[in-house]
Amino acid sequence: MSLNQSIDSFLSEARVAIENAQANSQVQASLTEFGYTPERIQEGKTLYEQALAAQQTQQAEYGEQIGASATFEDAWSKAKKSYMRLLKIARVAFKGDAGMATKLALNGRRKQSLSGWLLQAKQFYTNALGNSEAMNALGKYGITSGKLEAAQAETQAVEAADLVQEKEKGEAQSATKMRDEALDALDEWLDDFVAIARVALEDEPQLLETMGILERS
Repeated sequence: MSLNQSIDSFLSEARVAIENAQANSQVQASLTEFGYTPERIQEGKTLYEQALAAQQTQQAEYGEQIGASATFEDAWSKAKKSYMRLLKIARVAFKGDAGMATKLALNGRRKQSLSGWLLQAKQFYTNALGNSEAMNALGKYGITSGKLEAAQAETQAVEAADLVQEKEKGEAQSATKMRDEALDALDEWLDDFVAIARVALEDEPQLLETMGILERS
């Protein structure tokens, strides 16, 4: 398979070459003289079917990965919005209270990495909900334990979505590796098959054309 050839077109060309060879008794007879018996051609058909199935599996897994990544991004975007709203209010509620600011991780920029952001968000929710003084101060600005718990649940949803995303990434990578191996096996078999077919049918170019093999200019 050439670098510029799509997988779909390669599989289509392989199918045409193999199945049309199987369907034509004259082609079969000519190829048998060069060692490509019906049984040997069937081996190529099996490699084609395996490559096709591997391609379909890879596409399905890749689709699931895309879906999981979209779910994760949506969950994180939602959780960030809730967290930042609460963070801004908490900075007002605890203005001048260095101890509480440290306890709730109010100061400084928010981490850009998921792991860093999660640590900051978890520290804020856990320490705020576990501290009556903090809850009393936040309550003056309309922040109840229910609101904090709902936002905390959004953060937990981000973690869960990330786990699913990473799982789907792994499965997609595994499916891609298996697909590529199946394509390589078919490609190697097909190269030899086409080369021998050109020799076996060199005086019958119309039969080569039925297999999708064009004469070299």
